[in-house]
Order: sequence, then structure tokens, then C-alpha cells
Amino acid sequence: MFSKGQIIFGVLFFIVFAIVIGYTYRKDLKLHKRFYAGSIWILIAFIGFIGLISAIKFIFK
Repeated sequence: MFSKGQIIFGVLFFIVFAIVIGYTYRKDLKLHKRFYAGSIWILIAFIGFIGLISAIKFIFK
């Protein structure tokens, strides 16, 4: 399916990508707190909406 080299590349790419994303997030943390304050409510509303759709689908199945 995948060669050993492809698997190694994928794992290394994921590790480096996660480190770079973590570094840039920490670097911009002050900006995130300033401009995205309260965005947790948007996430909660989105998850609730998906849950509501799933519940309706389950009930009327």
C-alpha cells in the first residue's frame, strides 16, 4: 500500500507541521485573545446545531 519511505515522510511531515503550527499559535497568542474573544460561543453553537440535526435525523429515521 505505502512504501516505508512514504510512511517515514508522512510521519516526519506531520511532526514538523504540528511544531510549526504550535510555534505560530504561541507567537500570535496575544492577538488571538484580543480579536477572537468570545469565539468559543460560536463553536458551542455550531456543535449544538450539528447535534440537533443528528438528533432530528435519529428521531425521524
